[in-house]
Amino acid sequence: MAWPGSPPPIPGGGQNLMHQPKSQPVTTRDVWITWYPLALSWLMMGIELPLLSAVVARLANPEVNLGAYGGVVFPLALLIEAPIIMLLTASTKLSRDLASYRKLWRFMMIAGGALSALHLLIAVTPSLFNWLVGDLLGVKDDKLLDASRLGMIIMTPWTWAIAHRRFNQGVLIRFGRSKAVTWGTLVRLAADVAVLATIYALAKRASLPEMGIIAATAAVSAGVVAEAVYAAWIVRPIIRDVLPTVKSSEPPLDRKRFLSFYVPLALSPLLGLAAQPILTAGISRMPSPTESLAILPALNGFTFLFRSISLAFLEVVVALVERPGSYAALRRFAWRAALGVFCLQLLIIATPLAKGWFGTVSGLDTDLARLASQAVWAALTFAAIGFGNSLCQGLLVHSHKTRAVTESVAMFLIVIIIGLTVGAHSDWLAGAIFAYIVYSLGQAAQFGWLYIRSRPERRALSQAE
Repeated sequence: MAWPGSPPPIPGGGQNLMHQPKSQPVTTRDVWITWYPLALSWLMMGIELPLLSAVVARLANPEVNLGAYGGVVFPLALLIEAPIIMLLTASTKLSRDLASYRKLWRFMMIAGGALSALHLLIAVTPSLFNWLVGDLLGVKDDKLLDASRLGMIIMTPWTWAIAHRRFNQGVLIRFGRSKAVTWGTLVRLAADVAVLATIYALAKRASLPEMGIIAATAAVSAGVVAEAVYAAWIVRPIIRDVLPTVKSSEPPLDRKRFLSFYVPLALSPLLGLAAQPILTAGISRMPSPTESLAILPALNGFTFLFRSISLAFLEVVVALVERPGSYAALRRFAWRAALGVFCLQLLIIATPLAKGWFGTVSGLDTDLARLASQAVWAALTFAAIGFGNSLCQGLLVHSHKTRAVTESVAMFLIVIIIGLTVGAHSDWLAGAIFAYIVYSLGQAAQFGWLYIRSRPERRALSQAE
């Protein structure tokens, strides 16, 4: 019996949208079939952070450990891995044949190994870590610094595992096996739960002050490694039986073509994720810094649950835009999904469900839950705008205009830096609330730039239909 989501040994087995004739028009159903397994995968990944926050909030020193993970470790680890985040999009677009796959695989191994070495260097060098987190980010609490460095050490496998699984997931998506991505995320969540349950049980016998940060980072590390192993195993039939038979009409993928495509694309998450430690630095200099950092895992976890499904839409656009009728179907789907997720999020935020989420589910005390319920209003547009960003960005990636994507993220970062600089020199609002307002303004600026730069692509696709 085949494992759920495993690809067929030969092309054409099962439902494979990538092997449909390119002359066949795209329908809304095609968009849905491609999107929902990816959205489900992203949604399950979104469950991870609230799950971690709920467990850490119930262990010793919750404010310190939540602040360490959500305010330092996770943003810093994301920033280090940023150059390989877009391997998913690159692999979906460029893994057309076996030769291209092998060249991308070599790049993934080299980049993932180098970034993992950088992560470990920062984690095990106290002077470098204290300068980066203490001096640059402004985190002065010694307990927070110690917990953060311990968490970074445990998170060492993170970057290489992310590189490996995103690269293989791109191949799965390109060849119509997006459901396998969902099964991989289930494997990841199972590993998360197993580690969290084990450490939570041990904490009842001998609770250590650092048990919370150990639980969060050990669970995340185990989860991404398990998912990477699954992706590497499930993609083997495609590499063995499908890729050797594919004859691409595109020019061979050489180093110059790849770098001109990927470097601007890689700069986009690097600039975007730079906002995370910048937010930490800004919040550390605003009113209620400890409380604001402590609610970040719960806030980010809640907002990511909604934003995640819009992020999945990017690969859908890249995978389907080559076919006729794609733009109308993709645009229609994006509008409907954006409106739906906006209304759903508003329904939760505007009712007692929000306090129930942050208080009961996330385990925050009354004051922290109240602060989180106030700050989350600033995130109301995140997911809706995310669908617009993914649509425009996918059209630009399809046209190999990846520089425009980088420009849009630069616009986002400029707004973030200016806004947080203003906030750091005032005492208008608690740090988390002000930072989320600035973040929403930055995201709006990013979408505006993407919309302007993708106008030629949108016009051309509309005229072709």
